[in-house]
Amino acid sequence: MRLIDAARCPYCARARIVLAEKGIDYETVEIDLSNRPAWVYELNVTGRVPILDDGSSFVLPESEVIMAYLEEQYPEPALLPADLRDRARARLLVHRFDSSFGDDYYAFRRGDANELAERLAQLQVGDSLYADVAYVPWVIRARDMLGVELPVRVADWLATLEQRPSIAAEVQVVKSL
Repeated sequence: MRLIDAARCPYCARARIVLAEKGIDYETVEIDLSNRPAWVYELNVTGRVPILDDGSSFVLPESEVIMAYLEEQYPEPALLPADLRDRARARLLVHRFDSSFGDDYYAFRRGDANELAERLAQLQVGDSLYADVAYVPWVIRARDMLGVELPVRVADWLATLEQRPSIAAEVQVVKSL
């Protein structure tokens, strides 16, 4: 299995964290986001990463879809809750990432008007490792790269998650950027 990856990309971080949580061995193919090779567009017409190549001519782009695929292909350990309704809620949180957090994160990063502080205060975290994995790369980057002070509840959530080797590894990736 190969992951077409870029260390600075939080979407790629989602895939890296899920792969680590599932204990899946994979090869990393690092690309430069400022100078994407042409072959990346052959794998994903948008040129976005991550891209998962499972080694059997099945290539899958988009972090949300990769997360779902890995959760179904490798059900243990489960990242989604056992209850059907709780699983649906976790998937909905991931699906609504841009409107509930991502858009304001990127607006903050660009220096545009944003509601990042309010979004952080309202962040639904801790109910599902699946949803937590989908949000944590941006929360780490907001704290460590953008200097955003996290609400106590979110800081405590992140401190708990950082005890997981997969999240601790991502914190180290961010520190190296």
